Amino acid sequence: MKLNDLYKKQPAAKTVRTRFRAYKLGKAGSLCSYFAGNYFTLIEATDSEISRPSLLEELEVCGKDHIDTLHITSWDQDHCEAVALEWILDTLKPTRIQTPGYVHDSQSAKTCQDLIVQYKAKRQQVGKTANVIAITPQYISSLGKAEALGYRDILYHPKTIYADSNNNSTVNFFRSGCFNVLSTGDIEHHNIGAYLRNCKTLKREIDVLLLPHHGGPVDLMTKKFLEELRPSLAVCTSNTANQHEHPHPSIRVMLGELEIPLMTTKRGDVLIESTGAHISHYKAYDLLSDGETSQEVVISTARKYKVMSMNGDTIRDRLGHRNTGPRSSIRR
Repeated sequence: MKLNDLYKKQPAAKTVRTRFRAYKLGKAGSLCSYFAGNYFTLIEATDSEISRPSLLEELEVCGKDHIDTLHITSWDQDHCEAVALEWILDTLKPTRIQTPGYVHDSQSAKTCQDLIVQYKAKRQQVGKTANVIAITPQYISSLGKAEALGYRDILYHPKTIYADSNNNSTVNFFRSGCFNVLSTGDIEHHNIGAYLRNCKTLKREIDVLLLPHHGGPVDLMTKKFLEELRPSLAVCTSNTANQHEHPHPSIRVMLGELEIPLMTTKRGDVLIESTGAHISHYKAYDLLSDGETSQEVVISTARKYKVMSMNGDTIRDRLGHRNTGPRSSIRR
């Protein structure tokens, strides 16, 4: 495709009501959701007595009686817990499940995998579907090239399988809505960070960064990494007791130096929602435990909208050439 043809075919910014929520669990773990248009994705399979009412409330606000996709980044118990997974499958009835694409020998992981197999069988027995996809390097390689500008999610990792299972976490760039969120699981390795720093679409469009490994001091979280991506907001899924000091003081310092706002789930949920015409602006709230009052509010303009609003010549200057990044436009 010629360069000028590419610009002509780029979609204009469109109205997509979008909400992201990181839930307070009151224990170690991570649970988030991303709603765009009428599509609801639950990120991770954990819950608690604190998070469950908030999740059900969020579904009601979004006008949903089920989740469309359950996206699990890791088999570790703080990302996929058997009791929570069973409740999610039985109650929220996802039609699509994206599972980690690596082998994990823990009993917890095996139990969760069995629950997913059983769920798929039960759905088939009543004439319903449950599309289960393991996000392996082979699966990512089978996908088409990411669109340079658009509204399709991108899977960036695992590109390869590491010895340390943390580095096999799924990295998904949720960009089907007004604002974009990068979910990073527990990735740690500096090579993964270097790869992400070179992904042009990610650098150009990221709005919200979910800190990897709950804000721990992992190798990829360098000042250079944050300088290259420049998210408008960082979110940390940290425990109420916060026994690991997440996010780590060194991460807090880097975010502060780069003037990147930080919100955590230590005291309450983090809620981000598109505003106005749901085309360009979004507002983030760092909620307190009552779920209503807010410690801090951040108002931003989606970076994707800024690029899409440019004329062809300006886009050419920004992009330089057609994006040849990850083979990772996600199929729904």
